[in-house]
Amino acid sequence: MPEGPPPAPAVQKLRLRYTKRGRLRFTSHRDFQRAFERALRRADVPMAYSAGFTPHPKVSYAGAAPTGVASEAEYLEMSVARRCDPAQLRTLLDESLPPGLDVLDVVEAAPGNLAERLQASVWEIRLPEIEPADAAKAVDTFLAAPSVEVDRMTKNGLRTFDARAAVVAFTVAEPADAETAHHEIDAGHPGVDGLADRPCAILRLVVRHTTPAVRPDDVLSGLRLVADLAPPVPAAVTRLAQGPLDTATGAVTDPLAPEHAVTSTGNEEL
Repeated sequence: MPEGPPPAPAVQKLRLRYTKRGRLRFTSHRDFQRAFERALRRADVPMAYSAGFTPHPKVSYAGAAPTGVASEAEYLEMSVARRCDPAQLRTLLDESLPPGLDVLDVVEAAPGNLAERLQASVWEIRLPEIEPADAAKAVDTFLAAPSVEVDRMTKNGLRTFDARAAVVAFTVAEPADAETAHHEIDAGHPGVDGLADRPCAILRLVVRHTTPAVRPDDVLSGLRLVADLAPPVPAAVTRLAQGPLDTATGAVTDPLAPEHAVTSTGNEEL
């Protein structure tokens, strides 16, 4: 056993929602882990640590987006050795992270497993220089296919899997919706600079979390296979939401809703 006293026990578990925006979407998951641990030290957060010869902060990441993909809905859990005010902690951590890695919400964890709540994701895929009408035809062809088998190289070698089976909903956004969407074309994305006045199809996609995971690039590969749709420049992909899947409507709901309900009840009692 290591010498010295054991680490202080965890007394509070917190859940965070954070973003990857702009050029920060090119950070890998490991890059974010390092940046977040530095932010914890800068903010002087009383972290709970694991035991053993190499103690590390008790932080658990859930459903991280792929490198190169922006996200408005990334989640993690962390345990602290001294109770913290979630709102104050959100401000401190947000100020300690670089712009683009923004902490949107911090709540005290309610019972239940956060990872199990992350059942599906909502994705926005921007296809520069693709006419929306052409994209709509390709989407219809994709949805009509009984299966769309795609290949992806993984750490265990080349894998083939059905990209169609995980897709719950797939649409092309109307021009008016595209203009009012909160996520505009990101000028930092390679190949997208200066394309605001050119055709741009905007796809909205709800994908069920499966094993192996079906990613937006797998769906784009499927569109190439079944409809020969291939944008001339890289697509700009953003995760808009992830959480529980309402199978009746196909909607993805807030995974922190139980925590927000407890907070609302507590405020009413005060």
